Parts: sequence; C-alpha cells; structure tokens
Amino acid sequence: MHPSHFAKTKPDHAAYIMANSGEQVTFKQLDQRSNQIAHLFRENGINPGDTIAIFAENSARYFEIAWAAQRSGLYYVCISSRLTPPEVQYIVEDSGAKVLISSASLASVATEVKTITELQAYWAIDGAIDGHQKLEELYSRQPDTPIADEMAGTDMLYSSGTTGRPKGIRPALEPDTPIDEPNVLVQLAKVLARADGDDMVYLSPAPLYHAAPLRWCMTFTRFGATLVIMEKFDPEKFLECVETYKVTHTQLVPTMFVKMLKLPEEARKKYDVSSLRCAIHAAAPCPVPVKEQMIDWWGPVIEEYYAGSEGNGMTWINSHDWLNHKGSVGKPVHGELHICDDDGNEVAVGEPGTIYYGGTNPPNYHNDPDKTKGALNPKHPDWSTLGDVGRVDEDGFLYLTDRKAFMIISGGVNIYPQEAENVLITHPKVADVAVIGVPNDEFGEEVKAVVQVAEGVEPGPELEEDLLEFCRSKLAKIKCPKSVDFDPALPRHPTGKLYKRLVQDRYWGKKDSRIV
Repeated sequence: MHPSHFAKTKPDHAAYIMANSGEQVTFKQLDQRSNQIAHLFRENGINPGDTIAIFAENSARYFEIAWAAQRSGLYYVCISSRLTPPEVQYIVEDSGAKVLISSASLASVATEVKTITELQAYWAIDGAIDGHQKLEELYSRQPDTPIADEMAGTDMLYSSGTTGRPKGIRPALEPDTPIDEPNVLVQLAKVLARADGDDMVYLSPAPLYHAAPLRWCMTFTRFGATLVIMEKFDPEKFLECVETYKVTHTQLVPTMFVKMLKLPEEARKKYDVSSLRCAIHAAAPCPVPVKEQMIDWWGPVIEEYYAGSEGNGMTWINSHDWLNHKGSVGKPVHGELHICDDDGNEVAVGEPGTIYYGGTNPPNYHNDPDKTKGALNPKHPDWSTLGDVGRVDEDGFLYLTDRKAFMIISGGVNIYPQEAENVLITHPKVADVAVIGVPNDEFGEEVKAVVQVAEGVEPGPELEEDLLEFCRSKLAKIKCPKSVDFDPALPRHPTGKLYKRLVQDRYWGKKDSRIV
C-alpha cells in the first residue's frame, strides 16, 4: 500500500509514464527521489506538520515531490497553474507554506510571487527560474534511503473558488502514522475500482493539482499500477493512450465525455478501448443522454461517485445500477446520507434538500471558522454538507439537483439550472453551456442560457430560437431559459468545473443583493 514496497518487489516496473514526452519513472526511481527530497525537506528545517506548496503543470517531478511530502509527515498544497500572482500569494500565505516549488513553464508568475511573498525557499523544477534554486540539483546530493522520522503526510487542497475565495481543507495529521496506512480512498478503491494486480494501467487526463486526479493517481500507485499522465487533455489523444498503453482504469469528468462524443465517428471508432475495466467519473452531474452514449460505446465499465475535496462523504454507482436509476450518483459508501430543509430537518423521500453526510469527520476550512461552522447542520452539528442540493429515491439512490448557490428563484419558484444545462449540452450545435439566473424586475430572476457554440456553427437569433424550443420540448417551460446569449469560450477550469460565478457577475454587476 505504498510505492516504497514496489521499489523492492518490482523496482524496474514503470510507476508512471508521461503521455506526450514518453518519460518513464520506475518504482525504484520514485522511491529514491522521494527519499532524497524528504532529506532535503529535513535539511531545510521542514518538519512534520509543516506545509510545502507545489505550483506546477503536469510533470514527471510532481509525484516525486508529493510522495516525498507524504513520507515526511507534511501537508502538500497543490496550486492551480492557471492562477495569477496575487491568487498564488493568497494560497501560499494562507496555508503557511515554507517553500514554493514551481514549474519553469510558470516562471513569469513564480518570479512575481517571489517578489510579493517571504517564504523560506523557492525551488524550480523542469528548468530555471530567476531567483529560484533548481530542485533537481538540490536533491541529487541527498541520500536515497528513508529519513529517520518517516510518517504519513497528506494533501491540503483549496476549494476551486467557484462560489467565492478558495479555502484550504486541512485534515488532522496524526503523529507517527505509518506511511503505508490505508486511507478511505484506498479502502474504497480496493473494492470499487477492482484494483487487482500488476497489469493495472491508470490513465489520468486532468491537472494533478486538482483533488480527484491527484488522489486517484496516488491511490492507484499504492496498488502498484502504472500511471499514464496526460500533460493536457485532448479527446482523441485520450483514446489513443487507452489503445497504446492498454489502459484498464481511468478517471474523467462529464465534459471530457462530451468532447469525445463530439469527435467525428471515424475518430471514435479508430481506437480500441476494450482494455478498459473501470472508467470513473465525478466533479459534476453527467447528463443522462451523455452517460447512456458512453455506456453504449465503452460498455458497463462506467462508475460514478459524488464527493468533495473535504472528504466528508461519498456515494458510488456502477453502470448496472445507474441504468436502473438513470441520473443517480449512487448510494453512500462513506458516511450516512441525509437530505434536509433549511432548518436542518430531514425531508420526505423524493423531496429536494441540502445534502448532508453524517458519521464522518466534518470539513475543517483553514483560517475560516465561519465557513467550517456553516457546513454543519443546525439541528445535527455532526452532519456536514458541501452545499449541494439533491433528493433520494425509494431505493436510497441520491440524485443531484444543483449547487445551492446557483439555485434560481423566479417569482418564488426554485429552479435548478443543472436540468436545463443537461438538456442543452446534448444539442449538436452546443459545445458548452451555462444556465444562470439574471435580474428581472417583476420576478426577481429569470433563466438565461449562455452558450458556446460548436466549431463551425454560427450563433444568432435563429439558433437562439432553435435552442429555446429544443429545451422546451424536454423540460417544463418554467425550467427553460427565456433567452440565450453566446460566448466564444465559457470560463471553465481544466478539470471541467465551470466558473459559473464569473458568468453570473456579468449580469448582476455590483448589485449588493440578489434577493429582490
């Protein structure tokens, strides 16, 4: 349950391969380099319970750093490569990081961050950055044997900030925890992802600074799988990697499914994907027609879960159960599920409400006691929420409705925009869509769709009417947009998460309140 074990049992087996460059790092190399970096941490006075930050694009060095922190009892903060210098500054200072490790490809931002922060050290990987020491040169002089005080560290990840400024999720670190002690995800993966031997190849197409790619990659490394890391997602390259490396497991988000399904038919049929045994997806609700097409294409290997970086609960559903409960994100596999009204009372089966998990550790938002308290149920303070809305059917399966923050209230009626988004994304002329509430003097809010058209499609009044009618043919009129605006490119995180708040802000401007 740790790569250090596989360094002994299969030292020359590839721990991971970079999809574009082809660079391979064996389990022996990963073990040695992570040991060397761990020694470097200690030499620089970075001790158990301290924090380091990684500001990098997908790189062969990423896991060497992460595993070094994991076996040194440290918190490792993974920062989005898309952030501006002030945003990076906020995270490194808020987290209390002692060192910032940056990709040379992000040199312009990293250099500016150095001028506005005062950390203990600034290190560079994959090249040179002015004023930074090269990590590869620093650790090459260190021993490649384990440090004397090995203990388990963990990630400290920041929420994406789609509904406000990001907050760090800082779980408790127990002193002297063995580095190979299983965590919740390892225990789930052993059963649910059918991790079963040396033939496992896990393909990761998303940025490693995001919770799901990082954690799933490190989990499969604990089982001895070979990871294939895409430097950047491309739908056809993904299919090529599946065929080339005979990929058995992968983790995606629904927008990746959409992009692959919109490839020309000859491109989709060109690649052999029969090696896939488990394709996990999460991060956002998947439109039913999209998932139906994926199961039809890849077979019943699609698995879905609902969880958050906070780790306070998880549901899971396989293809068989999903086909009998279409649209569901499954039953709880970590934590107890409770659907509650605004007062904290549980609602009847089938009624929508805020999703809470009980029987688990509630999230701890670093330096934000109000947010930590706000995640707790007012009647049951041991239940916690991610702020999502959903309902449970008679069989106990959960269905996501939307994020509570994005709910539209029009004339006193609650409208969940995810429903209209799930319809509109299936239109052949739509590449991406956000459905939001915009100001309306009479009703408070009205529903609007902001659409990014497919390549070669001309936006305009005719397409707007076509999309409105398409939506009305599948949903109640009140749930459908009253109008459509067109945007060349919606603000979407590389992991697939839509920054809907940025779209909303264009229409609400500097209004003090959305309550009319």
